[in-house]
Amino acid sequence: MITFKLQLILGILIILAFIFVVNMVRKRSLELKYALSWFILLIGVGILDCIPQAMNALAKALGIYDPVNMIFFIGFIFAIVILFILTVTLSRMSARIRKMAQIVAMMNDYHGDDKKEKND
Repeated sequence: MITFKLQLILGILIILAFIFVVNMVRKRSLELKYALSWFILLIGVGILDCIPQAMNALAKALGIYDPVNMIFFIGFIFAIVILFILTVTLSRMSARIRKMAQIVAMMNDYHGDDKKEKND
């Protein structure tokens, strides 16, 4: 069972994290599509924090001995999901940058030929 003190600390941390993510989105430091996963996690953990019986039931269903360990398990799974999303995004950006560099090189080659003809 989770103590009331731990519930209170988690609740405060969830609220602070929510404010931090909202502030980053507002300042355009974080894109909304990446912030949505953080919002979903914060809401999910907030629900589990407010209803400890749900966390106990979920921990039992997954075979986790202590509900506090459930919090760490959720964090671990979330970290893996975020790493996967960032890896996919990095791969897409790498392909786009490669394609853009090829286009710029072709344009420079095309316009470079015009400059040589004008100098002659």
